[in-house]
Amino acid sequence: MREPVVLYVTAPSEQVATTLARALVSEHLAACVNIVPGVRSLYWWEGAVCDDAELLLVIKSCRDRVPALTARVLALHPYSVPEVVVLPIVDGSARYLEWVRASVEGDAP
Repeated sequence: MREPVVLYVTAPSEQVATTLARALVSEHLAACVNIVPGVRSLYWWEGAVCDDAELLLVIKSCRDRVPALTARVLALHPYSVPEVVVLPIVDGSARYLEWVRASVEGDAP
């Protein structure tokens, strides 16, 4: 059985976030992508601390889709090192998790 996971990806703009989300969902690499605006990221980059506004994509998918999903994010993302973090789903609504599985298989209602 496919193991549902959640991924975090940040994006620099609404346009980039929407492009990523639409590609991942339409290609059945993700069941759902939430775009969360108003994220402020402080991080170390090229010898300095950066402070940038970003959007957070919360992506629901399955473990076996992670390599293809990551490759797609890397192909579409403007960052040279985009964030792609995978978190296991320990438990959740059985019906929702089955919908996630069905969606990445292309069988969702």
